[in-house]
Amino acid sequence: MLTYYRSVGGKLQVLDAYTDGCWIHATAPTAEELARVSRETGLDLDYLSYPLDPDERSRFEREDGQLLIIMQTSYRLGEDSDIPYDTVPLGILHTDHCIVTVCATDNPVVNDVVGGLVRRVSTAKKNRLTLQLFLRNAQRFLIDVRQINKRVDTIEDRMETATRNKELMDLLKLEKSLVYFITGLKANEAMMERVKRDRIFEMYEEDSELLDDVLIENLQAIEMATIASNILTSMAGAFASVINNNVNQVVKTLTVVSAIFLPLTFMAGIWGMNFEYMPELSWRYGYALALGSMALVAGTMIWLFRRRDLW
Repeated sequence: MLTYYRSVGGKLQVLDAYTDGCWIHATAPTAEELARVSRETGLDLDYLSYPLDPDERSRFEREDGQLLIIMQTSYRLGEDSDIPYDTVPLGILHTDHCIVTVCATDNPVVNDVVGGLVRRVSTAKKNRLTLQLFLRNAQRFLIDVRQINKRVDTIEDRMETATRNKELMDLLKLEKSLVYFITGLKANEAMMERVKRDRIFEMYEEDSELLDDVLIENLQAIEMATIASNILTSMAGAFASVINNNVNQVVKTLTVVSAIFLPLTFMAGIWGMNFEYMPELSWRYGYALALGSMALVAGTMIWLFRRRDLW
């Protein structure tokens, strides 16, 4: 899907067609849509296709007046997915007359910018808009890491009484997402350091300060994701022991109950034998004697188990 934007008074407005100074965003574009963007902007079709590769790394490439920047962005998957969060490449392309972004999915970073969460957006200032996308991307990573931490806290509360592996598997899935986050953030950091060092596009003093802010935010996201990953690694082992202890406690309870009923079963088996002469069967208080004997044995065994702290 292709969407055309142009800023008016710092706010984005949707256009019906291409015009100079606009921002074109392509979400999961078809081959026909990519060819249309290529005709309208003069961008190389290969440049437009690179960001659609899910394994594309963070980098930039410049040739014949065309600039391609690819960065990793955080992306929340559905509840049925193997992992809750992943990273997806977002391509940012510059021409002399417009800026183009390409992503294989509905990208949350672009949605935040379009939704007004980034102030003073100008589609005519391609370099500034690119840096604003960088900054919002780092902030989005921070938001998702905090969401992961909240999910870990929720799972931790359930783990205290858990006897199954579901909670442990949820932790491992979150840990896997954090590994993807850390890898993507470090790749973004290397790419942005090169952008700063090589000055691939013109930056004013305010732009240079903005890029420094981006690098700080990105470093903070790396540190938060690394800390959360280390905590999850240690928690997974501890919670595996907790689950084992909970299972052992259940087995222990079943064993104690079985031990209590074992002599009762033995007594019931004796009185259940069909011998012709069993005087207590015809005795008036025989039934009460049988129940009282069983209660006494059961009570004695419970007292012994509790005395020895076995139950």
